[in-house]
This record gives sequence, C-alpha cells and structure tokens, in this order.
Amino acid sequence: MICVLPGDNLQQIFDFCPPGETIILPEGEFRAKSVIRTPGVTIIGAGMDKTVLIWDDYAKKLDDSGRELVTFRTYTLAVCADNVTMRDLAVVNDALTPEVKGQEVALSVYGDSFTMERCRLASTQDTLFLGPLPDDLIQRYDGFLPDELRLRKPCRQLFRDCLIEGTVDFIFGCGEADFDGCEIRSLRDARGCGYAAAPSHELRQIRGFTFRRCAFTSEPGVEEGSIYLARPWRDYGMCVFEDCAIGPHISPLGFDKWNDTDRDKTARFYESPLPRGRVPWARKNIT
Repeated sequence: MICVLPGDNLQQIFDFCPPGETIILPEGEFRAKSVIRTPGVTIIGAGMDKTVLIWDDYAKKLDDSGRELVTFRTYTLAVCADNVTMRDLAVVNDALTPEVKGQEVALSVYGDSFTMERCRLASTQDTLFLGPLPDDLIQRYDGFLPDELRLRKPCRQLFRDCLIEGTVDFIFGCGEADFDGCEIRSLRDARGCGYAAAPSHELRQIRGFTFRRCAFTSEPGVEEGSIYLARPWRDYGMCVFEDCAIGPHISPLGFDKWNDTDRDKTARFYESPLPRGRVPWARKNIT
C-alpha cells in the first residue's frame, strides 16, 4: 500500500508502483495531468468532494509545436491500463467556457475491466471519454496521438454510484460501459442546448452504454426541455436506459440524430419504460 502525501508527484507514483498496488490519496487538490499505465492498481481517495485530481487543458489550446491539443489530449487523467479501480475521489477539468475553448475532458479510459465507485467527474463538454477511439479516428490520429491512446481493443467500464457533470456530449466514446445508480447532471451552457451521452460504437459491438437506475438531473438555470439524453456520435452508437429518473430538463423527444445526418436510421437507442413523445426511432427493448 502506498499512502500519498500532499505535494507528492502523482505521475511518478503511478509510473513506479507495482502492478496490483493500492494507492491511498489524502484529502486535498492535486493539480496535475496524469496517466495510469500500471495494471491492476486501486486508487482510493477521501471522498468525491475531498480528494480532487484537477487540470485545465482544452481542445483549442496550442501545444509546444503550435498544434491544437484536440479533444483527446485534454484529459486531466487518462487510464491506459487494464483492471484499474478508483473510489471516493473527483477528476475535474476546470478550463470552462467550452463554446470558446472547445472540448475539455476530465477522464479518459482506454483500459479494460475499469471500475469507478462513489466518484465525481466534472467538466463541461466531453467530460468522460470511454475508449477505444472510433476506427476512423485511430487512423486519422496516427502519428499525432501516442499509441496508447489509439489501441483497437475491447474496453469494458463500470461506474457505480458516481456523479458525472457536463454540458455537451459529456459521456462519449466506444466503450462498453455500465452506469449503475449514478447521477448524470447537466450544467448550464451558453449555447442553450446539451446532450448527456454521445456513443460512437461500431456495428460489430453488441453492447454500448447502459444506464441502470440513474438519475438525470440539472443544476439551476438549465432550461426545461433543453437537454437530450443522447445523440449518436457515429452511425451505430448504442445506449440503453433502464428504470432511470428523468428530470424536466430532458427534451420530451429524448434523443437527437446529430445535426443533418441520417443516424436516426442506424443509431441503437433503447429506453425502458419508453415514454410517449420520444422520437420514433427510439426502441423499448433490445431485440
């Protein structure tokens, strides 16, 4: 067991801890950008409002060579190892104003068998990325993103009793992710409209994002009917909503097809029970 002290270098601890180690983080703020590459580690904080991993990168920020970071280099924390567990902490990107700065990822998960419990994820646009990348982006970013962010591999993730906050597409990616008993909280956005999930699954994937007994809530000031549960980031994006509590900020239509695309013909969105007034391409049961 490794007990971290305030001021310790988290990246060095993540890099040099042995596989299967437990890392205990104290109460406090750790302002650093970090990557976990060691498999099997368990990271435990003092509480989702007490231990905070925080950074402020954003998509339009320029790197040292003058190139924009783009979405996938803005993370505060990236998990690039399998069998990682995190409990009782927060991962935050506090760049803010995404309508000017672009996407701002708090947590990216590229590992398989990832578990997060009683944690808070907070940002604005694109808070939580669930790897892997869509196939076309793996190709597009060859030579730009490091290989550890471009792996084509199954990535299964579990989020239990977590709070996830954001504005636009704030849960997105190709991961096969389960959200059990989580609060999905929409925040105010200057653009006046938001989307909770933006799945990008390939047709070959038979599982997508599954929200079970989750509460879709909003902070004060989010207008009634201004948020959609999901829109498909790629043609066959898949989301399942089971026995969720849906606040009045969610549009009666439920889902959006993504701008002027025809993804309403291919997206796989399921909601049970299925309320009246949902878009006609929303389904009640997986068949």
